[in-house]
Amino acid sequence: MTRSSSPEGVRTFRSPSGLVMMIASGALALFLLGDAVVRASWSQMMLLAPWVLLALWLVYELSFSSFVRIDDSGVVVQNMLRRTQFGWRRVRDIDMRWQLEFALDDDRTVTAFGGPTRARPPKPTRSDREDGGVRVPAGLRDLTEIRDRWDGAQGADVDAPIRRTWDTPALVAIGVIAVWAAAAVAVVNIG
Repeated sequence: MTRSSSPEGVRTFRSPSGLVMMIASGALALFLLGDAVVRASWSQMMLLAPWVLLALWLVYELSFSSFVRIDDSGVVVQNMLRRTQFGWRRVRDIDMRWQLEFALDDDRTVTAFGGPTRARPPKPTRSDREDGGVRVPAGLRDLTEIRDRWDGAQGADVDAPIRRTWDTPALVAIGVIAVWAAAAVAVVNIG
């Protein structure tokens, strides 16, 4: 999981493969749009751009947008277009099946698609055998860190309500791309 450059005490868990996918997809999209400008024209690129941006938006939503952010006041879990925010007092239990799960006091469970995940234990290396140490999987270390933050916050007044919202910037972006694609289709059909 990657660490964010957020303020002190805030930790963001996000799949590292999502970042790799976004960088590779962004580079490919930039190449395709640049190639369209070089081989055709700016106007042709503007007609092709919404389709490339639609594919890039899908990659963003499926691989990068999901995350778990914890701080002293509570948790924010974003699963693609849905965002759930709650205080530590609302949490009844934290567990990891395949993904991180928060059992809340409203009898719902929030599964975090972008948070720590269960993985196979790492293979012991030669240095592990010599030291007698056991390497702990990264997902288990992250789960322990989240549970420690939860345990530390139970005495504090962190009773934020459970808020479920939509990812408005992503919805606005797909709306703009859809309007742009409809305009591109209209321009092609007219001319």
